[in-house]
Amino acid sequence: MAVDKDTVAHIAKLARIRVEPEQQETLTKELSNILRWVEQLGELDTEGVEPMTSVVEMTLKMRDDQVADGNRQADVLVNAPESKHGFYVVPKVVE
Repeated sequence: MAVDKDTVAHIAKLARIRVEPEQQETLTKELSNILRWVEQLGELDTEGVEPMTSVVEMTLKMRDDQVADGNRQADVLVNAPESKHGFYVVPKVVE
């Protein structure tokens, strides 16, 4: 898949990135090369290959579940600029 200057300009607009006209040619080539590389990956035979979560095989450390009542309302509300009756006070956003 080839990328043209209009596509680069559209992507830059969506990403809210300013791309100068003299940079568009370079970005067009770079994005086209990246997409060609990704297309090459699609040609690989991955039948029977299990998905990996890490390049190094490992098992996660397990810990015992501990049931607690939480009751951390005061600790959480200490960060609030304003609170009332145990809840955050925020400006009304829906009419």
